[in-house]
Amino acid sequence: MAVKIRLKRMGAKKSPFYRIVVADARSPRDGRQIETVGTYNPLTVPATVQIDEEKALKWLTNGAKPSDTVRNLFSDQGIMEKFHNSKFSK
Repeated sequence: MAVKIRLKRMGAKKSPFYRIVVADARSPRDGRQIETVGTYNPLTVPATVQIDEEKALKWLTNGAKPSDTVRNLFSDQGIMEKFHNSKFSK
């Protein structure tokens, strides 16, 4: 089973709010999810990002592939750097 870390759109029309979720790659964008890792609100200035770092690192080490947008959010928070440092130090 291919697992992805991606955004799930929430909120009303023209006011998006996203949850960062772990889901099977075959499930639809707003469909079934395995676990919620964090939230992302692009409407605030600056954009609000809240990520549970432990859950994100656990799923990355288990082989979950982040989408391009989630990879950028993780990089901004420093999670991708921690993942690469822990991956190569073993």
